[in-house]
Amino acid sequence: MADLKTITDTLIAGDDEALVNHVKAALDQGMEAGVILSDGLIAGMDVVGGRMETGEMFIPEVLMSAMAMGTAVEILKPLLSEDDNASVGKVVIGTVKGDLHDIGKNLVVMMMESAGFEVTDLGVDVEIDTFLNEIREKQPDIVGLSALLTTTMPMMKSTVEQITASGLRDGVKIMVGGAPVDQAFADEIGADAYAADAGSASKLAKAMLA
Repeated sequence: MADLKTITDTLIAGDDEALVNHVKAALDQGMEAGVILSDGLIAGMDVVGGRMETGEMFIPEVLMSAMAMGTAVEILKPLLSEDDNASVGKVVIGTVKGDLHDIGKNLVVMMMESAGFEVTDLGVDVEIDTFLNEIREKQPDIVGLSALLTTTMPMMKSTVEQITASGLRDGVKIMVGGAPVDQAFADEIGADAYAADAGSASKLAKAMLA
């Protein structure tokens, strides 16, 4: 007998093989795919995000949970209705021009997707114009800017300034993150939010759009 608590606990443990078996068993028992997704899987990733914030879970464990989530979602996708598939919101994210670091950003992308966001990942060394074009095309709710080098922090500031100068600022929330970045810097450059890690990023994103 597969129940939602078992699915959630198995996801948190990062056991993808067992998770797939539990999800299939739940479907066989007549549980709706949307309920498994929201109340089993997304609920589990919310716990993972919280534990990452408090230091109870570390990056390798979080990655295992996120990858298990991805595997389980693939099983559910064909069975989800349009309502179930409706994203929580749209996010465009990238590491700013001059910076080639992406491990933290990639983890944020995984956590955001696991939380139900539709994410466009622009990768690393992203030109300001690329951010502007993607904002115009995708019309995201949130733009995420990442930087790991102190030398690229000014590029984060320039990107925010250009988003504002292009008349796109009112339509999006801007979230920043990365090792050298803090709340004071986020306030200084006019960002809406600062996330210290991937767990808090997905929670913040949900709160901003609530």
